[in-house]
Amino acid sequence: MEKRSIENEIKKSYLEYAMSVIVSRAIPDIKDGLKPVQRRILYAMNELGFTHDKPYKKCARIIGETMGKYHPHGDSSIYEALARMAQDFSLRYPLIDGQGNFGSIDGDSPAAMRYTEARMARISEEITEDLDKETVEFRQNFDGSLMEPVNLPGKIPNLLINGASGIAVGMATNMVPHNLVEVARAIKHKVDNPDSTVSELLKFIKGPDFPGGGIAYYTSELADAYSTGRGKVICQGEVDLNEEKRIIIKSLPYGVNKSLFVQNIADQVKNEIIKGITDIRDESDRKGMRIVVKVRDNDMRNLVLNQLYEHSELETSIGIINLVLVENEPKILNLAGMIQYYIENRLDVIVKRSNFDLTKQKDRAHILEGLAKALDKIDMVIDMIRKSKEPAEAREKLCKSLELTEKQANAILDLRLQRLTSMEVDKVISDLKDVMARIKELETIIADESVRRSIIKKELDEVEKKYGDKRRTKIIYKELKGRSIEDLIPEEDSVIILSENSLLKRVSLEEYKAQKRGGKGIITPSRKEDSIKSILNCSSHDEIYFFTNTGRVIKTKAYEIEKKSRKSVGTAAEALLPLNEGEKIKQMVKGTDNSNSILAIVTRQGYVKRTPGKQLLSMRSNGLKIINLEEDDEVLSVEHLDGDSNIVVVSNSGKVALFNTREVRVTGRGSRGVRAMRLKENETIISSFAIKENEMILSISELGLGKRTDTTSFPVHHRGTGGVLIFKKTDRTGNIIKALPVAEGDDIIIITKNEKTIRLKVKDIKVLSRVTSGVKLIGLDDDDRVAVVSRVMEGENLEGEEQAN
Repeated sequence: MEKRSIENEIKKSYLEYAMSVIVSRAIPDIKDGLKPVQRRILYAMNELGFTHDKPYKKCARIIGETMGKYHPHGDSSIYEALARMAQDFSLRYPLIDGQGNFGSIDGDSPAAMRYTEARMARISEEITEDLDKETVEFRQNFDGSLMEPVNLPGKIPNLLINGASGIAVGMATNMVPHNLVEVARAIKHKVDNPDSTVSELLKFIKGPDFPGGGIAYYTSELADAYSTGRGKVICQGEVDLNEEKRIIIKSLPYGVNKSLFVQNIADQVKNEIIKGITDIRDESDRKGMRIVVKVRDNDMRNLVLNQLYEHSELETSIGIINLVLVENEPKILNLAGMIQYYIENRLDVIVKRSNFDLTKQKDRAHILEGLAKALDKIDMVIDMIRKSKEPAEAREKLCKSLELTEKQANAILDLRLQRLTSMEVDKVISDLKDVMARIKELETIIADESVRRSIIKKELDEVEKKYGDKRRTKIIYKELKGRSIEDLIPEEDSVIILSENSLLKRVSLEEYKAQKRGGKGIITPSRKEDSIKSILNCSSHDEIYFFTNTGRVIKTKAYEIEKKSRKSVGTAAEALLPLNEGEKIKQMVKGTDNSNSILAIVTRQGYVKRTPGKQLLSMRSNGLKIINLEEDDEVLSVEHLDGDSNIVVVSNSGKVALFNTREVRVTGRGSRGVRAMRLKENETIISSFAIKENEMILSISELGLGKRTDTTSFPVHHRGTGGVLIFKKTDRTGNIIKALPVAEGDDIIIITKNEKTIRLKVKDIKVLSRVTSGVKLIGLDDDDRVAVVSRVMEGENLEGEEQAN
């Protein structure tokens, strides 16, 4: 027993194992583009004569031959390799012609090997062609009883047209398939121009060509794969949007399981990760793939498609590593390197093949020369043979008298009498001339590399003609930019609800259907000891500005506010926005894209200021100080104004002041502003807004009464006045709680302190004079009061439906 260091023994054993996996199992050889198991399967079938023009044979017999003679591994792994070589969805150019169930793109497993049959595909015979002409090296099989080829001659550039994948120890290969016609033309260009660069070769090879088609994006990362051997390609399934309310998926990216793909989409729709899909069906048949995705309406198709690209395998990224074995050494090659090695291998095969043929032709010429001599003196030869007692004596006489070799003499002795006719004599002379011409041709091939290169081009022309086909995968030449969140989120009308304790939630506007005036409403809950402060109607893609009690403004997208049902309570603003300690949200408004707009800001204590809106557009995510506030003051309203407008300011005493924005000069964000309305003790501003010519003022009391009033009822004064009456307070009405501008086609949403919500049509609310009290808009319990009111402008998801609650 020999003592060894365990460290050295483990290291040695592991390295031997790793090299065995790399060389003997997982990585393809650059010469024929095959892994050992694939090579052995094809060699076994070639030896058995299972060519494309012979009947199919049971796969069990092929597997047994391969396993018993050349590949001492499990039959299941060998059958799996054979089945993959027969799958037209796995290989661009299948190497096995299979009969029976060899699996499907849905992930179905092949039938047992005792049921399936196979033979070599015609293209595989191009890979094994000239194998019997000493073109490749042979080595002993695993038990030393037989010889097997180290690699196959490989007339077909299999590595480039079919790709390869394999995981070894510490390394892996993943090569994508290409179109045979494009590859052949690139190789021919490289044959004529040995110094061709990758960029020159890419004029012929447009990009990967996958068996199932689809779309591949030619990006900088794919260009890196061709120039360095490492990169990736982004693939998409091909879709058709020509059918109403449908997305038709006609192909999937390479390697995607169709059945799992459909199931994954269904699961994501169920979990509300993908929205807008109403049904999904697999209508694929023998004619091709057809997955039908039904969407709610045509306007949502692009959004749903973006969600499918983002959350399903309709778009995938395939990593490319061109790792191959070059003389049993793993190397990563670029496109030019792979083509160069293919050319070098073919040049070597042609030389070896030509040498083999030359030897055969010289042997043939030698025999024909002897026959020609014998036929020239046939009478003497016949007489010599007749007078000889035995063949050995005749052979000796022929060699001596005609100066022949033993081989030539044997050929003469084996000559049949029919060859003595004049036609046969002429044929021998003709054959000799042909053989000598062939010898000269072969000698030229062996001596001149340019001739061998011409042969490579000629063979590729034949291959291209036999097996070439049209490209299946579409190539799009552009960088695929990352999708923004907005590309994946449905644009829907929403209501953002803010509570007194700075709780926020976003609710779909669809949850609030229009009711008749005086209805009871529906419940919109908040937490105990909290009440709703304000609501804002917006789109989920709108930019929302939140104003705090410290005069800061913070912006965010509406979809970043957690969407909830109307029955759920909100989320603390601190969890959604970068608020400072003790800071509370006091107001919220929709943003604008107009960098020239002027912000009109009105505070609860009656101050107004105008400041450039571009400050909000360029603000950072952590907020911006927009106004200096007194300790007991807060921002009440913010308006984006494009020009001069009339501003309406309403106090809790039921008075309104109307003045033009020209009265307020534009100041920086550090100012407090000027007086908008002169307030008495305990009087505050409850509403402020810009009014348009076609709008009226809607005023609503805390007990649910309201009215519309024409703006002509209010005189336009200078800012800082005490205002005129807009609402007559009585015991039946209570205090005025809100005033806002409305148009005839608008809706309004009212939320009460007891969490009731109602949506009304503005046209159902009476137009009354400014000194009246109004009509009942919502029925309230004795302990309930109106909390907030919001406007839904015409065209913003108007359902036109009535809902009884």
